[in-house]
Amino acid sequence: MPLSAHLFIGAALAQLIVTAVWRLASRRHSLPCPVWLRWMVELDNPFTKTNRAAFIVEQLGLEPGMSVLDAGCGPGRLTIPVAERIGPSGRVVAMDLQSGMLTRVAERTKAAGLTNVERLHAGLGDGILGHERFDRVLLVTVLGEIPNQAAALRELFEALRPGGILSVTEVIFDPHFQPRGRLTALAVAAGFHERAFFGHRLAYVMHFEKTGGREPFPLPDRGSAAVDRPEIIFQ
Repeated sequence: MPLSAHLFIGAALAQLIVTAVWRLASRRHSLPCPVWLRWMVELDNPFTKTNRAAFIVEQLGLEPGMSVLDAGCGPGRLTIPVAERIGPSGRVVAMDLQSGMLTRVAERTKAAGLTNVERLHAGLGDGILGHERFDRVLLVTVLGEIPNQAAALRELFEALRPGGILSVTEVIFDPHFQPRGRLTALAVAAGFHERAFFGHRLAYVMHFEKTGGREPFPLPDRGSAAVDRPEIIFQ
């Protein structure tokens, strides 16, 4: 067998071992993707359309001036295109447990010339996000990394404005993949209503809406309308 084949097999086995250990350890502790593996989440997966940044952003119905939370933002794969879409009058809060990931977000933000991104070093479920501050919330292959998922979703429900949308992306290649049924049960228990589903059971995007208070923000298939930017509580 050629040396290149041995190297490829060795690299594949190493990745499988890292993934398995990461999955098992996360059952007891919150273990997001390590900073040294950020390259795994910084680029789009070429095999799953629903996990690509452009696809996820396109379904959000973003408008200038919106306030968006990218929870578990990692190196900013979604943060950057969202910030570009909502413009300087909007605001993206890039939230992550790992300072190394937020450092990478800062580098990419500066390189893109963006001034509407704020970084928040924190985890979900701590109750620090405030009340009705966001129009959209993103959870991209993040939920399975959180030990207390119910508390995290309740906090996100509280942080969304009425009519706001929680967008959750899951893909089977992620070591913390969450099946649609489990995700839906958790979201409904937190107070959300299912709004839309894109993809299939192994790779999908789901939208959940916080209803009540006013008409929901329109998604792409229903037209669009600008909204006022809410006050931002993070500095």
